[in-house]
Amino acid sequence: MLTNILTFATLLSPEARAFLRDHATDDPVRLLMQAGRFPGLPLRELAAQLAARQRVAAKLPTWVAHESVLFPPTLSLEQSSSERTARYKAGLVSGGILADLTGGLGVDAWAFAQTMQRVVYVEKNTDLVRLAAHNLPALGAANVLVENRESEIFLNGTSETFDWLYLDPARRDDRGKVFRLENCEPDVLMLRAGLLEKAPRVLVKAAPLLDLDAAIRQLETVETVHVLAVDNEVKELLFTLTRTAVQAPEIRAVNLLKSGQEQVFGFYRNEETQAEVVYSSPLRYLYEPNAALLKAGAFRLLAGRFGVSKLHVNSHLYTSEVLRADFPGRIFSVKAVCKPDRKALQTLLPNRRAHLTVRNFPASVADLRKRLGLADGGEDYVFATSLPDGQHVLVLTTKTQP
Repeated sequence: MLTNILTFATLLSPEARAFLRDHATDDPVRLLMQAGRFPGLPLRELAAQLAARQRVAAKLPTWVAHESVLFPPTLSLEQSSSERTARYKAGLVSGGILADLTGGLGVDAWAFAQTMQRVVYVEKNTDLVRLAAHNLPALGAANVLVENRESEIFLNGTSETFDWLYLDPARRDDRGKVFRLENCEPDVLMLRAGLLEKAPRVLVKAAPLLDLDAAIRQLETVETVHVLAVDNEVKELLFTLTRTAVQAPEIRAVNLLKSGQEQVFGFYRNEETQAEVVYSSPLRYLYEPNAALLKAGAFRLLAGRFGVSKLHVNSHLYTSEVLRADFPGRIFSVKAVCKPDRKALQTLLPNRRAHLTVRNFPASVADLRKRLGLADGGEDYVFATSLPDGQHVLVLTTKTQP
C-alpha cells in the first residue's frame, strides 16, 4: 500500500506525474519489464498506479483526470462507488453535517461534500485513511474531516449530532450467494437505534442481491428505497431511515443512462398489488423493463401507468399497438412470432444470427441458442417467452430504442 510519506512524495514528483501522463494507455506489465528505461523512478509503484487508473477510468473519470490522486489496490477499487452512483446519493442529502461511517476510498464522501456543509469521513483502515486525507483535498473537498476509527467507536466517542449518517456495510465473507444485513459489518440492524439517536436520517447502501422486502421489514423505519441501476445494471440498493415509523416506504427504481438521463419510476407496494393488468399476445411493440424495475418488483403497475399489456403473468415483457416512447426500458418493434424450433426461426431469420433473451421460458439462453442453431449478435433480437395462454413462442424483433 502506498502510504508512507516517502512514497507519496516520490509518486507526486514532476517526473512521476510525467511518467503517468506519458504512459496513461501503456501496458503496466510491459513497462515493468523495461525498468532500465526509467532509472530513478519507483517503477513498481508507478505501474500499480497506472493499472489502477486504467481499471477505474470509466468508473471514476474525475479522479483519474486529476494527476495528484493516488489509488489503492484492486479490492478497494472494486468495492468503491462509481462517480455516477456517488453523485446520485449526494443528491438525496442536504444540510449541515454528514458522517460517512464506512469511508473506504472516499468517493462517496467526496460527492457528499458537494451537497453538505461538512462531511466526516470515518474509516478503520489506516492505509485508506491516509489516501483519503491526501486525495479529498486534492479534489477540492476541503470540507471533509478524516477520522481513522471504527465507526462504533467514533459514534460512541463523539458528542456531536449529525443531519445525516451514511453506511455501506460490507459482507464479512464472500461465501454464499445470499446477502443479508446481519452478515455485514457494521451491523446496521444492531446499530440502528443508536444511529438514529445521532441523526434524524440514516442512508444505508446495500448490494443488489439483498431481498428488498425483507430488508424493509428488518430496518423498520424505512422512508424511501432507491433501486439504483447504471446503464441497466443494478449497482446499489439505498434505504433512507427516519426516527418515526412509516406506514409504507416509497420505492424508486432509477436507471442512470449514458446520455445523462434518468429513468425514474416511483411507487408503493400496495399500488403494485392492487394494479389491474391486461394480457395480450405480442402487438406492434415489445417492451423490456430496465433492471431497476425488475429488482424493485414493479410488474403490474407498470402496465397501467404506461398503457401497455403484459404477455404473461410471469414473463415481465409488455406490448402495445401504439409506441410508448417514455417506457423505462428497452423498446423493440415486433417483426414476427413463431414456434420455438429451428425450422420456424430459420424461415424468418435466414442468417441465423440474433441477440437472444429468455423470459419465463423452459430453457436457458445457452441451451436454446444451441437448439436453434442461433449465433449471437446482429441487429435482430429474439425473445423466448410465454403468451397469456401459456404457449411458448419466439418473438422476433428489432430495437426501436436502447
